[in-house]
Amino acid sequence: MTSRRARTLAIVTLALLLPLVAFVVVRTGDDSGTRAAQPVSAPTATAPTASPVPTDLTVIAPGRPGESASTRAAHEVRDAGPAPHNSLDVWFVRMMIPHHAQALEMAQLAPDRAANPTIRALADRIRASQGPEMGMMRGWLQTRGLPAEAPGHDHGSMRGMQSLEAMRQLAAAHGADFDRLFVRMMTEHHEGAIEMATNLLKVGSDLTLSEFANSVATEQTVEIDRMREVLAG
Repeated sequence: MTSRRARTLAIVTLALLLPLVAFVVVRTGDDSGTRAAQPVSAPTATAPTASPVPTDLTVIAPGRPGESASTRAAHEVRDAGPAPHNSLDVWFVRMMIPHHAQALEMAQLAPDRAANPTIRALADRIRASQGPEMGMMRGWLQTRGLPAEAPGHDHGSMRGMQSLEAMRQLAAAHGADFDRLFVRMMTEHHEGAIEMATNLLKVGSDLTLSEFANSVATEQTVEIDRMREVLAG
């Protein structure tokens, strides 16, 4: 009798407990699902930490022509300023400015006087190139605190420079006569500039001027050939 009552009590107790256990299990599952459905905050980005700048870096410093390179501490390297130049660089610039100026003076006569359209086109090209080149050379001198004038020098003695009388004759000529005079005078003028540029390439030390001198020699040689073709045709 006691045993039967005990089994009956156990069954009743189990029946009462099962709904409670199921409720706890279901409730626990709901909580985890709810937590999973909630938005997750993005992790805070951490700014990368800058690496300290090494203080033991060395820089290779090129030597002068014929000298080997050397190494220096990075903090010792400073802006060297304008590129090194010598007195022949300065002389070239001071001579080439008035030389270009006379070429521009001749070229400015062509639009109203030349008969051949090729001559007018060549004159346009000379104005378009040599005007800015004069500005570059003046700027080169100003950057270095150098005056543009060479005291006591007669620019008319430079090779290729035309006399005042020749310039007057060119200004008075028209048509085919102008074309012939222009080609002869500008060819002589260009040959003088080519000689000056070629000489600088042998003795100058400024890289910018060397590149400019090479350009002058190359371009004006082409223009001489073109002018000669015009007269030959």
